[in-house]
Amino acid sequence: MSLIKAGTEVPYRVTILRMLSPPQSNSTLPQGVDVAQAIAPSLDDFFSLYDAVGRDYEWVDQHNRPKAELQAWLHHPMVETWIAKRAGTPQGFFMLDFSESGTCDLAYFGLLPNAVGQGLGRALLMQALHQAWAGRGVTCVTVNTCTLDHPRALALYHAAGFVAERFEDRRRVLTRDRDISQHPA
Repeated sequence: MSLIKAGTEVPYRVTILRMLSPPQSNSTLPQGVDVAQAIAPSLDDFFSLYDAVGRDYEWVDQHNRPKAELQAWLHHPMVETWIAKRAGTPQGFFMLDFSESGTCDLAYFGLLPNAVGQGLGRALLMQALHQAWAGRGVTCVTVNTCTLDHPRALALYHAAGFVAERFEDRRRVLTRDRDISQHPA
């Protein structure tokens, strides 16, 4: 195990991706998994999902956002939160932001640790893309990922039909110890 301690500044690369037409493939959700929209999720509900999915990937930005601003975004009529559950237990979620005319930004997408490797990722991404392209005059879907995210995230987006548009090199101080043998920075 190779460990980078919390408090260490690390470089990472953000990849901004775009999709200009709906994906041609489809994927069926695993048996027993349902996806439903969460209407006006509370901050506690949002952070429960956000932290469970992103704790190993340095998802901390929303904790630094003013609570009133985050609440307004979560409840904005052009922002949708969708949750995948199996037997009532959350497995993952995605958020779609339609606030830019003609564009849907896949603002968040991820699985809880216990759902990784269970065949849900691709199917949930296809569900997210189906919802993104379903209306509101969408002509493109955007998403970004970075080298701090799950190591298979970028490949999953490419396989779905996203194309890298640009890259941004950044630095971040880690908030948690990071095992780089499993999650390289």
